[in-house]
Amino acid sequence: MATLTKRPDFFNSKEGEDIRETLRFIDADIKYNTSSSYSANSLRYPDNKIPFVDKHMNYLNSHPQLDVWKYIANIRLMTKVK
Repeated sequence: MATLTKRPDFFNSKEGEDIRETLRFIDADIKYNTSSSYSANSLRYPDNKIPFVDKHMNYLNSHPQLDVWKYIANIRLMTKVK
């Protein structure tokens, strides 16, 4: 049985939209440190900074076996400003 390396049509699916909305909510909340991080893709990100939402959506797309809601719960724990 082949292992999926990407989720088919993840970005346009209902699940993808729900996840994107949740990540945007976290990004907009001042209780979380969601600063952009470095990206080597200067064509897509001219300032070499990948936004928080894009970074995590790309990661979730690349890891289809991951439990999405546990991942988001961990993101909340790791980025919470103490």
